[in-house]
Amino acid sequence: MNRSGAWSRARALPVALATAGMLLTGCSSMQQPEVQGVAVTFEDPGADPGARCDLLAPATLAEFEKSESAACTEAIEQVPLEGGEVESVEIWGGNAQVRLAGDTLFLTETRAGWRVSAAACESRGEAPYDCEVDGP
Repeated sequence: MNRSGAWSRARALPVALATAGMLLTGCSSMQQPEVQGVAVTFEDPGADPGARCDLLAPATLAEFEKSESAACTEAIEQVPLEGGEVESVEIWGGNAQVRLAGDTLFLTETRAGWRVSAAACESRGEAPYDCEVDGP
């Protein structure tokens, strides 16, 4: 093998990795409006309880109703959803975190679009978030 061929391949790998990184970042930024929209709609104080429940991921909805021993539309009204301005949105793969002024939400991408997998979450430092609404 000649040295120039090895040199070309050695340069190609970093270029390929950089390109892949840009594509992934681009996909994340394209999804940001939808992720942010779901979070803001879910946290809207005037939102219909049924609309909020429709925005929950299926596993989260099932776990929430089970843990509350009530239909989601009744139980969701008891959850302190403080919402507020969007402070940050982070997307990695099919998961996202949205930090609002008064809450932190986690979302997952489903066949139906982005859905809330956890809400009313408080940071506990190095420990996992403590969320009032979350899935299994």
